[in-house]
Amino acid sequence: MAKRILTALVGAAVMGIGTQAASGATLDDVKAKGFVQCGVNTGLAGFAAPDASGNWSGFDVDYCKAIAAAIFADASKVKFTPTSAKERFPALQSGEVDVLARNTTWTINRDTALGFNFRPVNYYDGQGFMVRKSLNVKSALELSGAAVCVQTGTTTELNLADYFKSNNLQYNPVVFEKLEEVNAAYDAGRCDVYTTDQSGLYSLRLTLSKPDDHMILPEIISKEPLGPAVRQGDDQWFDIVSWVHYALIQAEDFGITQANVEEMKKSANPDVQRFLGVEADSKIGTDLGLTNEWAVNIIKAVGNYGEVFDRNIGAGSPLKIERGLNALWNKGGIQYAPPVR
Repeated sequence: MAKRILTALVGAAVMGIGTQAASGATLDDVKAKGFVQCGVNTGLAGFAAPDASGNWSGFDVDYCKAIAAAIFADASKVKFTPTSAKERFPALQSGEVDVLARNTTWTINRDTALGFNFRPVNYYDGQGFMVRKSLNVKSALELSGAAVCVQTGTTTELNLADYFKSNNLQYNPVVFEKLEEVNAAYDAGRCDVYTTDQSGLYSLRLTLSKPDDHMILPEIISKEPLGPAVRQGDDQWFDIVSWVHYALIQAEDFGITQANVEEMKKSANPDVQRFLGVEADSKIGTDLGLTNEWAVNIIKAVGNYGEVFDRNIGAGSPLKIERGLNALWNKGGIQYAPPVR
């Protein structure tokens, strides 16, 4: 039933606006208006959230800034469109946003039926559960009969139904469209459990009235590959968004940081020279439709992937999320960039 309801909701949204393929000239459109329009979360600490002055920050926000830096050599040339889980797909399909960078899971339905292209995965996540410590629950398998707060229009809602059904558990879904509504309902005690991506639980726990009264259970019940999405039909734009991520990964792999990027231009390593656009015959940037300084501009603006991660959600942030699968391929994780050549 949950799947049929969600499919109907998404289908209605799509039919209301019509599926619009990319024009094939998104980069030209972006340059003409002078900024990247980026779809983000309405407010998720560490990933995308505005301050009191309306300035946005977070892991996903830095990706939007990195795209702007790659195109304009200016990370400020980006505007943010906050979207709910239900609003995000129509916003991308209609062309309201140029790219969706909103902790969105890559699935086959979204990759095909909804007309999007996902790649790469910038955060490997999985769905989890948060409960009050007073419940004395140590495992999700002890949650039969619980009231569960969940945001509608998400894979979270579907995974929740599948998990409880497969484990012969009963539950009462408490469903809201807006993230703020789900947070408020859980904090007010309207449900026993909060379920979403585990990274989101760490973020949301910080916003509760008594964060220390809550714990995240050990179970991860799904694969949630999160990353930016664009409309199908514009391979150049798809490549730019993809290679912005790979540039962040490759910079960390090379040891290139926001602080040392200018010094690293003097490296004798031909791979580094090529990546930073100082190799005489390099056409990597121009092949993307950018300048050969594109990677340098990204790193100057936001740093490398490790710096983006640590500053927003990792060791240097209130969330303190460990790298885990999101460590580099040679440091126990699976973040990996194709060869830059």
